[in-house]
This record gives sequence, C-alpha cells and structure tokens, in this order.
Amino acid sequence: MKKFAWIWITIFLALSLAACSAGDSTGLTQADTSLSSSTVVNESSVVVASAQSVEEAQAENSQLHEEASDYTWDPAVVIPITLNGDSISADATDVNITGSTAIIGSAGTYSLSGTLTDGQIIVDTQDETLVQLILNGVDLHSSTSAPIYVKNARKVVIILADGTTNTLDDALTYGDASSGEDEPNAALFSMADLSLSGSGSLVVNGNSNDGITSKDGLIIAGGTITVTATDDGIRGKDYVDVENGTITVNAGGDGLKSDNEEDTTRGYITIAAGVFDISAGGDAITAQTDVMISGGEFNLTTAGGSQAKIDATLSAKAIKGVASVVVDGGTFKIDAADDALHSNGSITVNDCTFDISTGDDGMHADAALTINNGSIQINQSYEGLESTIITINAGSIQVNSSDDGINGSGGNDGSGTQAQTTGQTQGTLPGGQQKPAGGPGGRQGGGRGQDTFSGGSNATLYIHGGWIVVNAYGDGVDVNGSIEMSGGTLLVSGPVENMNGALDYNGTFNMTGGFLIAAGSAGMAMAPSATSSQNSVLINFNSKQQAGTLVHVQDSAGAEIFTFASAKEYQSIAFSSPQLAQGANYAVSLGGSDSGTQNGGLIQDGTYTPGISYTDFTISSVVTQIGSGGGMKP
Repeated sequence: MKKFAWIWITIFLALSLAACSAGDSTGLTQADTSLSSSTVVNESSVVVASAQSVEEAQAENSQLHEEASDYTWDPAVVIPITLNGDSISADATDVNITGSTAIIGSAGTYSLSGTLTDGQIIVDTQDETLVQLILNGVDLHSSTSAPIYVKNARKVVIILADGTTNTLDDALTYGDASSGEDEPNAALFSMADLSLSGSGSLVVNGNSNDGITSKDGLIIAGGTITVTATDDGIRGKDYVDVENGTITVNAGGDGLKSDNEEDTTRGYITIAAGVFDISAGGDAITAQTDVMISGGEFNLTTAGGSQAKIDATLSAKAIKGVASVVVDGGTFKIDAADDALHSNGSITVNDCTFDISTGDDGMHADAALTINNGSIQINQSYEGLESTIITINAGSIQVNSSDDGINGSGGNDGSGTQAQTTGQTQGTLPGGQQKPAGGPGGRQGGGRGQDTFSGGSNATLYIHGGWIVVNAYGDGVDVNGSIEMSGGTLLVSGPVENMNGALDYNGTFNMTGGFLIAAGSAGMAMAPSATSSQNSVLINFNSKQQAGTLVHVQDSAGAEIFTFASAKEYQSIAFSSPQLAQGANYAVSLGGSDSGTQNGGLIQDGTYTPGISYTDFTISSVVTQIGSGGGMKP
C-alpha cells in the first residue's frame, strides 16, 4: 500500500475499473456478479492501492509471532507454582520467590494454581526459547502493579486450562506509573510477544488503566476472556490477532486496539473467528493501520450508542482502521455514537451481515469504499455511505439517514458541522419514531463534523450490481462528481424539502444498465444524464403526493414497468429501466393498491388495482421530462 500519505496532503483520486455488462433485461437483481476494482490514489506521485481481501491486506503486514509448538508441552517437565494467599511456593531454582512475588528467570513451562491476595508473577529471562504459563484456576491480585508482568522474554504463551476460571485484578494506582511508557499499566502486561490460548476462562479487571497489554504482538487463539478496564480493554502495540474465542470487553477507552505509529507494517488487527461483545467509551475496534476481519459474531457499542451526545473531539467508532478496513465475513450488530466503519484510507466489504445504528456515518472512507457483497442494514445514521470513490458491485444495502443517504464527496464537506433546518418532520424513522429535528437521534447540529475532503469535484459513485434502498432526509444520493450505473437496483425515498433532491450530482450520471427509482421533492429534482445509453424519465407532479401513495407505470400493452410506494411525501420521481424503449408509449397511475411483495418501496409479483390515471407519455429522448420543476437540468 503504504498507507499514510493521504493523511498529510490533499487527496486526489482517479479510479480505473473494468467494464461490466448491464445485467439482465429487467435490471431487478439483488446480487449481481461482483467485479474487481482497484483504486489509485494520486498524491504528488504517491500511489496507494486498496487491498481487496483480508489475505491481500495481511500479506502487506509483518508476520505473526505464532508457531505450532507454542501450544504444546511435555507434562513431565511442567514446573508447578502454588499461590498460597499471601505467599508463593515452587520447587524450582528458576523461580525466585520473595514474599508474594515470584520471578520466573528461565524459559520453560510453568503451571500456576491457587490464590494470591496481593502479589505478582514476573517473567524476566534472557532465554531465546518459549515461556509458557498454564493458568490452572488462579485468582491473582495486586495492590501496587500488574498481577502478571512480562518484563523480558522472547515470547510468552498463557494457556487457560480446560474447565478453569482465572482472575487477574490489578491496582487502582501503580507505584511505578510515572516511570515511563514501558512500565506496567495493565492487569496483564507484557513487554514481549504474548499469546493467549486454551479452553478455560480468564477474567481481567484493569482498575488503573488497561486490561491486557502487549508492547509487541498479541495473539488470542482461544478461551473465554472477559475484560473490564478503566481505559483500553485489550491492546497489542504491534498487532492484535484473534483466531477464536469468546471475548467480552467493557472499557472506558478503546475496546480492541493496536497502535504502533512507527512502522506501517504493524499496528494492525486481524480477526478470523470468535464471539465479541465490546462496549467502549472510545472506539470498539481500532488499528493504526489495517483492520482485517474474516469472520465472527460482533456486538459493538461505543460511547453509549447512537442516541448519545458526545464531544466532537472524541473518536467513538465501532470499527476503525486508519489505513484500511477489510471485511471478508462476519455478523455485526453495531450501536455507535460515531461512525460504524471508518478509515482515512479505504474500506472493502466482501461479505458480511451488518445491522447498524450510528450517530454519524454508517461507513466512511476518505479514499475509497467498495462493497462487493453482503447484507448491510443501516437503521439510523447522519449519512449512510460516504467516500470519494464508492463502488457497489453486489449485495443488499438498506440506508436510513437524517442527511444524505449515499454521499460521494470530493469537495470540502462541511455538512457535518452545520445545523440542519427544522421542519423536516414528515415521515418516520425505523420503529415508528418521528424523525427528530437536528441530527440523528435528535442531536442538534447534525453529524459530528469530522469528515473533511479535498477540494474539487472528483468524487465518483459506481453501481454495477446489488439491491440498494435509500431513505434519506437530505439528498438521497449526493455526489460531488459523477455517477456511473451499469447494473443493480437503486431505490430512493428522498427528501421532502426542496433544498435537497433524491439525486444530486454536479458531473454526469451515465446510466447504461440496471434499474432506478428516485422519489422526492421537486425543487432540485434530477434524472440521469442525456449521455446515458439507457432511457430515463423525470416526472414532476402537479402537487405533493402523500407517503405510501403508489406510482404505477405500464406500457401500452398493459405490462408493468414498476409499482412503487415512497416512504415519504414526494412531488417528483425519476426512473430508468431497460424496458423503456424509444418511441414507446406508457401510462402513469397514482394510488390504487397492489397485492405483491414490497422491498424498499418496489412492489413485485402481485396484481395492481388501478387508482387515478395521471398521464400518458412517449419516450422521445434519452431523458424524457414530464411536468415543470426541478432546479437543475436532468
């Protein structure tokens, strides 16, 4: 990649995409064939290409410290260490015991059991081989420091014995807290590479600062791990790699964190599998470089959730990778005060199930956002999808937003810092709640105002497939540049106020395939451009139509083109379909009923009972406009 150039200088993007077909004759597809894409970020000759899979992103980062032998041992050579309340006993010259402190001075395998009311286990060895600590039902407390402190070692593996529960409880205040950043500040603290494995349980209470910290790499290979921390829950400076396990974190700071700022091949998080329940005052999952997720079940809450009011300086994102976020799979339930997914670089979603409520953006990437597949439900957001380059190749996407639904911003985006106008109260949010004044959840001032882009109109939205539904109180689709649509289905229930539009772009909207319906106010109504190869129609109605009022279009033979019910009041509708033919005649009806199944407002596989005949029209050009209105030419 690499990885940080766009942070220091203005972003200018150009995208090179392979051409793709228009899809089937109807354009109504929910999962079109995915396309590969590559993003070139041009910044004073610095080129940054976004990784398209977890495997590709991992190949650009430093190797893990894990070896197969880390998790095996010879029971015959295990050294027992017994905790006796206020003392420690061990029959080994390599274990130096002073009162309630034991210093392990050699590599080997050690089994710890019992309770220590106030003491410490320290690993301090120059040996180049492995230290293994088997926790066999320990209850470790310290009133002055970290109960387990790896001061020096090549690598330490902590094994949670099957069927055991182990507890680490550190001091409220460390006696050596001011001694430097390499001094302990977590209940489980390691200066060396650290791994956790086994099928037992570990309960960690980080009363002073962090719960689990490695100043090198951290691997979690298994176990049931519960962390409560005043600041960060689980931190690996060089990387955090989770292979499996059940992980619960309640942290005042960040939940899962990697923050090496000195090496662009480090500071990453990889997650292969596991069950995660993370509640964080800051970010739930945050990496200085890449977050790479292959699978797992995630329940992520930040800063009290999407209804919370937070300071604009606080980062409270659910998943943040400063360089990139790549998701190959997983199931995510997110309730975030800030963005749900965020990157200063790129986000790539290859497959997943997302259920998102957020106080800011659903997915925000400064450079590029690519969705290749998956199910993405954004129940609440300020803006749903936001990036300079947005590419949707397949998947099912539902966006609810108090401002723009899909926002392609290549210019300075100050909308997040401006108070929204009042009066947009018609319509409801999910769950039947009335849409609040101001930002999401009634937060006055809209979004959090931290998303700033470079100048110019260089943003682009590419839609090659997928089933995309937008319900927006700002612009439905707003691109400071151009839109290219060659496949898929885009259904927009747009704004009710004339200052916004269901479609808003300042370049061109080339429609070469797929199916489009965009309903909303008439003042700024737009349709695809006349440069398109597929016909489109823009109807500006004589009066506003109530939410749910059906629009039905059929050809001269009575064959249905579509029946659509907007989620909100509307006075215009733009639509495009491969079925719209030059010179052909069509009829428009309003109201009535339909027995079919509704998805995103589009009703299919039913019988339409006519309402009022509104108008007939003939396709006379690439863009046919009916009725007056619209502040911008289609």
